Amino acid sequence: MRRVVVTGMGMLSPFGRGVDYNWDNIVAGKSAIRKIENVELYDTPVKIAGQVPFGKEAHQFDPDTVMDPKEQRRVDKFILFGLAAGVDAMQDCGWKPSDDEDSYRAGVMFGSGIGGLSTIYECSTIINENKSIHRVSPFFIPSCLINMIAGHLSIKFNLKGPNHACVTACSTGTHAIGDAASMIMRGDADLMLAGGAESAVNILGLSGFARMKAITADFNDEPEKASRPWDQNRSGFVMGEGSGALVLEELEHAKKRGAKIYAEIVGYGMSGDAYHITAPSGDGAYRAMKMAVNHAEEHGVKLEDINYVNAHGTSTPAGDVGEAMAVARLFGENMKNVSMSSTKSAIGHLLGAAGAVESVLTIKAINEQMCPPTLNLENPAPEVVGMDLVPLKAKKKSITAAMSNSFGFGGTNSSIIFRKFEN
Repeated sequence: MRRVVVTGMGMLSPFGRGVDYNWDNIVAGKSAIRKIENVELYDTPVKIAGQVPFGKEAHQFDPDTVMDPKEQRRVDKFILFGLAAGVDAMQDCGWKPSDDEDSYRAGVMFGSGIGGLSTIYECSTIINENKSIHRVSPFFIPSCLINMIAGHLSIKFNLKGPNHACVTACSTGTHAIGDAASMIMRGDADLMLAGGAESAVNILGLSGFARMKAITADFNDEPEKASRPWDQNRSGFVMGEGSGALVLEELEHAKKRGAKIYAEIVGYGMSGDAYHITAPSGDGAYRAMKMAVNHAEEHGVKLEDINYVNAHGTSTPAGDVGEAMAVARLFGENMKNVSMSSTKSAIGHLLGAAGAVESVLTIKAINEQMCPPTLNLENPAPEVVGMDLVPLKAKKKSITAAMSNSFGFGGTNSSIIFRKFEN
C-alpha cells in the first residue's frame, strides 16, 4: 500500500484566514463566538455563532482574492470559503502540474454538509414574493451545488484526476480527506486536494437547528461561554462557518520534489449506527475509531502510540458523553496516557467543514507538540471525570500520533489518524 503524506494546509474559520493565525488564537484560549451580524433572525432564539470575518485587513476574508467580483455573484458563500482554504493549501504545498500527465494524476475531493443554503433560501423568497420565476438567476443551480467547490478548484489548478465531493453531514470533512487518501493509496492519483466547507449561519440553518433543540440558546449574552464540550452546563452546539483543506501526496512523489511534509495519514475508519439519526451509545463511533486503529497498525502505529484525540465534541448533552465513553472503551488502560480536547469550544461547530478544519488543527498539534484546550470546561460531566480533556489551557505534550473524530446525522461516523512524519 502506498504511503500518503500531508504537504499543504489551508484554513478559514470564525477567527479568520490562515493556519498559523487560527492555531495561535486557539492555543491562546481565545473564542471566536460572537453576536450574529448581518442576518435577519426574526424570532429565532439563537443569537450567537462563529461567523467568518470579511474585510481587507490581515487575516480577514477578502473574496476578491479567490474570485473575480462579477463571478462571486454566481456562487454561494460556501464555495468562496472552500476556495479560500483550497487556494491556501495549494500555495502552501508549492506544487503545480508541469504537463498533462501531472494534471491527470492530481485531483480534488471537497465536500459540504449542507451546501448553498443561503442561496436556496434567497431564491425561494424571490419566487414567493414575485409569484414568478423571471428573477431567478440562471446561475442558481450551479451556485449552490456541493460539488462545485471541487469543480472550481480543479479548474483553477488544472487538476484533471479524480473530481469528487462527499456529503455526510458533520462527517464530511473527515470523509473527504480519508477517501482522498484512499485514492492515492490504491494508485488512482498521486496528489489530492481535499477538505470541506460550510456557510449555514442564516435564518434557515439557525431556525432548523433551533427547532431541533440541537443548538444552544442559553448564552446569548455571553457568546464566548456558549460552546462548552463535556461541561455540565452544556446545552447544545454553537454554529460556525468556514473551511479547511489539506494537500495529500504519495510519499515518493512528495520526496522527489523536496516537499515539506507535515504528517502522514496512517489510519481511516468509517461506520454507520443504523439506529436513529443520532445514536447515544457511541458504538458506531467506537467501530469507526477501531477501524482507523486497525489500519494504523498496518503502518506500524500501535494503539499506545496515539496519545492525542481531537474530539467531535460538539457540546451536546448526549453526544459528548457517548463519544467520551467510546474513546475510553477503545483505549482501555492506555486512556491514562491520552489527552483529548474539542477545538469546537473556540470556533463552534463548522458542520461539513468541521472534520477538515480539525484535521488541520490535529496536524498542528503533532507539529507543535501541543494539545489545544477545551474552553469553558469548568464543571466536567460526571461521566468524564478523570479524563484528560485539556480544560481551559493548552498543554505541551509529546505527541507521536493523533486521531480526529467526526460524527454526523444519519449515523455516519468517521475517524482519521495522523502520525509525526519520519522518513
